[in-house]
Amino acid sequence: MFIADSHTHSICSPDGVVPMTEMAKGAVRAGISSLCITDHCDFLSLDGMERITNYDWMPLLAQYQEMRSQWGSHIDLPLGLEFGMGFLDPQAAETVLALPELDFVIGSVHNLSEEAGGKDFYCVSYETEADCYLALDNYFSSMERLAEGKFYDVLGHIIYPLRYMNGNYQYPISLWKYTDQIRVILKKAVESGRGMEVNTWKGKTLNEWIPVLQLYKECGGEIITVGSDAHDPEPIGRGVKHAYAMLSDLGFRYVANYHERKPQFWKL
Repeated sequence: MFIADSHTHSICSPDGVVPMTEMAKGAVRAGISSLCITDHCDFLSLDGMERITNYDWMPLLAQYQEMRSQWGSHIDLPLGLEFGMGFLDPQAAETVLALPELDFVIGSVHNLSEEAGGKDFYCVSYETEADCYLALDNYFSSMERLAEGKFYDVLGHIIYPLRYMNGNYQYPISLWKYTDQIRVILKKAVESGRGMEVNTWKGKTLNEWIPVLQLYKECGGEIITVGSDAHDPEPIGRGVKHAYAMLSDLGFRYVANYHERKPQFWKL
């Protein structure tokens, strides 16, 4: 069975901890067929205080070439990027994504809008349930801006803020009130020939994806990648097989991975 983990991070991400070679070694050990390292490029800093509009590919490419030389005969290794809020500066985004070696781009929203302070949702204090919904209002407005642009191949972890709201604060936060807005977001992606990812968050979020996937199917969506969001070798691939089974149960026939910014489909 072809198993692709299409969302992982190396030390080239600010929150990564190991070199790419170690990530590839861990993926081979875990029986993964294709590993895509998608290190972060975010146009807002973690605290939201700085707008970032460039990206230095050189350190990443050096590690990527070393990984390919050591492990390229053992595992498929497309080169990815997790690109945060590229819509903030379209011209800069075009420059970042012009790298010829780039195979795959996850479009993400990690931060509140600049008008709301720009903090990463990881840094936001969710003191009340109302705080959670204010943050989600802001998040889905930005996600809609992302979806209508062209700086992504798949929409990344659409349920991202929930991992902090329901994980750390134990509020029973639901996305039901955003159903119509999520449908609009997914339809924009489908109509532009783009997809969405199922992000298992190291195997912690799986069933939470079911209502989003049902909406995606309603919109005619077929392009789906699956990623663990592993930042070190141990959780690589966690939840991916479970996600494949879930997709099959929901009536999806294929999972995708990317090369040269084009999806390749693998039967579930």
